[in-house]
Amino acid sequence: MPLYAKSHSYGEYVFDWAWADAYHRHGLSYYPKLLGAIPFSPVTGPRLLARDGETRALLVRAALRLSQEVSSLHVLFPAEPEAREMEGAGMMLRRSVQFHWENRGYANFDEFLSDLASAKRKKIRQERRRVQEAGVRVRRLVGAEIRDENWSFFTRCYNNTYRAHHSTPYLNLEFFRRLGETLPEHLLMVLAELDGRPIASALNIFSPEVLYGRYWGSVTHVPLLHFEVCYYQVLDFCIERGIRIFEGGAQGEHKLARGFMPNPTWSAHWLRHPEFSDAVEKFLARESQGIERYVDELNERSPFRAKN
Repeated sequence: MPLYAKSHSYGEYVFDWAWADAYHRHGLSYYPKLLGAIPFSPVTGPRLLARDGETRALLVRAALRLSQEVSSLHVLFPAEPEAREMEGAGMMLRRSVQFHWENRGYANFDEFLSDLASAKRKKIRQERRRVQEAGVRVRRLVGAEIRDENWSFFTRCYNNTYRAHHSTPYLNLEFFRRLGETLPEHLLMVLAELDGRPIASALNIFSPEVLYGRYWGSVTHVPLLHFEVCYYQVLDFCIERGIRIFEGGAQGEHKLARGFMPNPTWSAHWLRHPEFSDAVEKFLARESQGIERYVDELNERSPFRAKN
């Protein structure tokens, strides 16, 4: 069970800044805390690397013992069965929502569009047409097709995105180059060009079953380009490859209109301070009710046409 001792909450996608602030206002230290997660990746998967329930329970108990030396333990994006095991060990569960697209065996992009309500179908076609009419050319690069100059440009785009949000980039060009060297068969880069020069790019990581949308950025503003580069080109790729699920990453209610539906994600939390633990438990109960109402509302706004 890999764990990190962290002195901040950046790069986690499950937000506990308010908890840390409450600790600080009461003269208590929230950091360091223990974190069980894949760095910078809001991706659900195993967090307890063991084959049987007894060993998984042993790992959780050991992590909780380690947590006696810090303020708290947080395990992010475990699969729900693992999350329930952690709940049984005394951790509090937090539910959130991501937007995932499901490939229903579409033969091509038009067949996917035919599954959508008429207004949504029309809007997507208009968005794609406007990008094309702006003179933008879009290419999809896979594996060894991604050259060093592409990584350099992508890193520039990645940095621009963080600067636009008044934040500091976590990763650097060396990281992306090493990613290209070690996992080329799992990488898709979407590159947009205007007048022969690159203006935007997006990076995706994929397996035969699932594609994960990761980072995007641009150096020139073109209306609606984000949707073309981050979603429509990638949906085309998933359909061509028969990839079953496209996980669009954290947040993003705008994905709903483009065929992405809400899916639950989980995290598990334990706080050593009993009064703060009680307060967080009550907060999570209220938040969970709000999440349930939110998901119900999203499902009512499904972009797919009603089936007879």
